Amino acid sequence: MKQRDDMTFPFEEYQRRLDGLRARMADRLLDAVVISDPENLMYLTDYQTSGYSFFQALVVPLTDEPFMITRAMEESNVYARTWVEVTRPYPDTGDAIQSLVQSLREFGLHTKDVGYERNSYYFPAYHQDYIHTSFSEGRLLDCFGIVEEGRIRKSAAEIEIMSKAAHATEAGMRAGLEVCAAGVSENEIAAEISAAMFRAGGEFPAVMPYVTSGPRTMIGHATWEGRVVQPGEHVFLEVGGCFRRYHTAMMRTVVLDELSPSMHAAQERMKLALAEVKAAIRPGLTVSDADNIVRSIITDNGVGARLVTRSGYSIGIAFPPSWDEGYIASLNQGNPTILREGMTFHIIPWMWGVDGDKTVGISDTVHVTERGCESFFTMEEDFTCKPEHAAVQQSDGATPIRPDVVA
Repeated sequence: MKQRDDMTFPFEEYQRRLDGLRARMADRLLDAVVISDPENLMYLTDYQTSGYSFFQALVVPLTDEPFMITRAMEESNVYARTWVEVTRPYPDTGDAIQSLVQSLREFGLHTKDVGYERNSYYFPAYHQDYIHTSFSEGRLLDCFGIVEEGRIRKSAAEIEIMSKAAHATEAGMRAGLEVCAAGVSENEIAAEISAAMFRAGGEFPAVMPYVTSGPRTMIGHATWEGRVVQPGEHVFLEVGGCFRRYHTAMMRTVVLDELSPSMHAAQERMKLALAEVKAAIRPGLTVSDADNIVRSIITDNGVGARLVTRSGYSIGIAFPPSWDEGYIASLNQGNPTILREGMTFHIIPWMWGVDGDKTVGISDTVHVTERGCESFFTMEEDFTCKPEHAAVQQSDGATPIRPDVVA
């Protein structure tokens, strides 16, 4: 390992992470592991690139020096960013898996028990078929989750980095809330959110902001498509800020009117769910317990809405296409995972189908503390109401118009 002082975290943090991984390897009787998940590479070494669609891997022997397999173009990232000193790059005309197998042989691992991340997005089936055929003298064993066991609990240094991501998240959300108005397009709202995040020190997030208005809020994971917000409508925003690949996220809702009784009820249900679950979260609670708190409150809403998803998920390091770590831990019914200090969650008591045609949201990102939890954010949770942009019906019953253009 090359000791250096210009990485995201102090060198000792990476040494601790590598030592923890090797302890888990020893528990599983593995001689080496092949780590290909981009988030796990970042966690262990500080390596990152947007070119992760090409195969790349960190090979960690139980005792010897780790080495990287990368596309030749990406080798510069190893030297510029990480503590890794040994690389085996392959050209664009080369064979990544053949390079991996040859390197395992070169370093005496070809007859060993080697773990690999079978469920990694970036270790596709045809690559796995190839390595199973080529790695004939040793044994390949699925070790998926071996790095995530360390990632799930964030250190104090990671919490500090996530606080910087939260600063960008809030800056983006405030800009989005401010610009929402009748006559403004969803694209303009997204542009203001993105610009504010980046000006606040944020980096490119794993997912750009979700911006939908009116009837489009009922489309799952839709975002801006040029629609112009109409008088009296509502706008649903979900923003994930990023700093050094760590993310925090929040949902908020804008109503271009006074709150209707059903929208007020939805707001209060979500605020209550957040308050109750944050009061209950502490080490020892299960994620199922947390989900039940949120789900029971949102289900009892009286406005025709429902919680159509899990009620939260682990969040931290992420690359596109998703900012969540939900595959590590999600707030789901029946999940026995125990909350521990240092875990971080995006809690999402959002409501789909208020009055049958509106999706609204208020959410929070929290970290579990020694005896409870704390939010990364300071922003108010209430819907942002802009009655000056409400629809006004003309006396002849014609199309609603903006009040500021009424003679």
